[in-house]
Amino acid sequence: MQYREFTLDKFQEDSVLELEKNNSVVVSAPTGSGKTLVADYVIEMDTKKGKNIIYTAPIKALSNQKYKEFSELFGKDKVGLLTGDITINQGAQIQIMTTEIFRNMAITGDSCLDKVSYVIFDEIHYINDIERGHIWEESIIFAPDHMRFLCLSATIPNADEFAEWIHSIKKDHIVKTIHHDVRYVPLHHSFYTRELGVSDLKEIKEIKDIPVQRKRRRGKKPERPEMPSHVELVNILKDKTPILFFTFSRLQCQKHAVEIAKKNFFRPDPEITRYVREKLADAPVEINRLESAKTLRMILPRGIGFHHAGLIPQMKEIVEGLFGMGKIKVLYTTETFAVGINMPAKTVCFDALRKYDGINFRYLNSKEYFQMAGRAGRRGIDKEGFVYSMLYLPNFEYAKVERFTSKDVEPLKSQFRIEVNAVINMEMQHSKEEIDRILTQSLYAFQNKEQGIRQIKATYAKLLKRLKSTGYLSQEGKVTWKGRFAASIFCDEVQISEVFSTDYYKNFSDYQILLYITCLVYEHRDKTRFYKRYPSKEMTDLKKKLKNHPILKADTRWRQMSKISAFVYPIMHGGDFFDILDLTNLLEGDIIRIYSQVLDRISQILKATDEPDLMMKMKRCRKIVEDCMKDISRI
Repeated sequence: MQYREFTLDKFQEDSVLELEKNNSVVVSAPTGSGKTLVADYVIEMDTKKGKNIIYTAPIKALSNQKYKEFSELFGKDKVGLLTGDITINQGAQIQIMTTEIFRNMAITGDSCLDKVSYVIFDEIHYINDIERGHIWEESIIFAPDHMRFLCLSATIPNADEFAEWIHSIKKDHIVKTIHHDVRYVPLHHSFYTRELGVSDLKEIKEIKDIPVQRKRRRGKKPERPEMPSHVELVNILKDKTPILFFTFSRLQCQKHAVEIAKKNFFRPDPEITRYVREKLADAPVEINRLESAKTLRMILPRGIGFHHAGLIPQMKEIVEGLFGMGKIKVLYTTETFAVGINMPAKTVCFDALRKYDGINFRYLNSKEYFQMAGRAGRRGIDKEGFVYSMLYLPNFEYAKVERFTSKDVEPLKSQFRIEVNAVINMEMQHSKEEIDRILTQSLYAFQNKEQGIRQIKATYAKLLKRLKSTGYLSQEGKVTWKGRFAASIFCDEVQISEVFSTDYYKNFSDYQILLYITCLVYEHRDKTRFYKRYPSKEMTDLKKKLKNHPILKADTRWRQMSKISAFVYPIMHGGDFFDILDLTNLLEGDIIRIYSQVLDRISQILKATDEPDLMMKMKRCRKIVEDCMKDISRI
């Protein structure tokens, strides 16, 4: 079967034939096997019939990438983008959005979904994400019954169970599972240690099992073995470029890239210099003064680059462009590159197989490992792909590493939880009988049977009681004005509603409003430094108000307000994004994320209210943030 210039593989053909029958489809196939072509097919098929399509992505970077890609494929007039802080062409036939945005529309019964025939869930295995996995479950549960699903994922061991769950709650759906387990470009997995160089796991295990007497000088601890060197590994792999080198630290990405560039492993390319100069020709002069930009301009001509969420969009676009052109030989990057951008390489390297997940250091799971490893091997270019993982012998655990690097064994497992917004919306939209039925429909209930259902119903009852005691629901269970406001707020529902659904905000200045919202979105990390703070009477008054509020006083985020003034005070007085960079050690992308989240919360408040005074205040605050960001592209 032909589609555009491609001859479809069997799994692609099987998928599109089911889509033509208006069935829901779960596609489980290795990374890089061509699942996105199935998405392209259903988009083209249904838009020609005058129907609308929604494409959801787990991260904003992938949403932005797909917006550009689909605009080229289907025409910019047919494509829209919704990411919370950005809205482009909202009435378009093809709407690209983060999964959170779709879930919010589904749970509130948004009429925009009435004409949507299919929703595409890209990277559906994100349902395993501990923090955000419940978003995917709610998206499927609350999606209108007329809507069909195309779920795309890297290999899912329990794809059939997942499809059965969808059918159990959408009984008029025929849900087909399409399995594809073969990679067209075979992967070779190897490991690199200081002691053995490139070898396999069994060789490393054998040397690990040999007792070693470490040298010990009098009065001193034994010397620890040296860490493996990424420089030595790249030197070995010079004939296997391009290389994607995954590193779980943004600063390490940059540090490693500079170290490799200094080795002059590759001949300088003047075309790269010209490309970068042309791309930045119209950029604000301040961008060229950024340390990250100066570093990239120095190392890119040598065939070396780095890419992570801490870069400004203009620089990420340059790196992506050069990598796509085959100009970058070694790219150090964080794991988001494996999700957000479809740019494979000949070789993938890992500088470690453990990462910090926000709580502690742990090994990768098989889904994470194969998502990244699967970027090795370019179809139609390479006969084979190569994966090399650096291991530090003293910490090496054979059984654990062998388990997640030999086969993708991670099943989809529910992370379902009920939050305030979901309870209020269910009370607003559904009868008691319907709510009782919905509470049995999660993947968690499907996988845990009666025990899971009891836990979910108990949590719901507990939240219901709390919402009645705090005035979001009446004692009779009717949704109050405060509750209706909170139904349109999808992050920090209580903290936002306690202020902006009541008269409490009326004594807040614009500065205090922005301080308050920025406190909500800022995620404190011990390594973050602020070089200047802006104490003021307005800040002192705001802290006092919050300290005296019966509900808000318990929130510990207000303790960071003095630091957070560095994000707000300068932009209230005409400062811009580049002024903020001088006040903290946060990377550019981290600051962009903070302001983007502030804009997202402002948009939610504007949607939730019809109070003219509040709307005017929010629009003023929005303009202050947008003016600060005017020279920074957010797509």
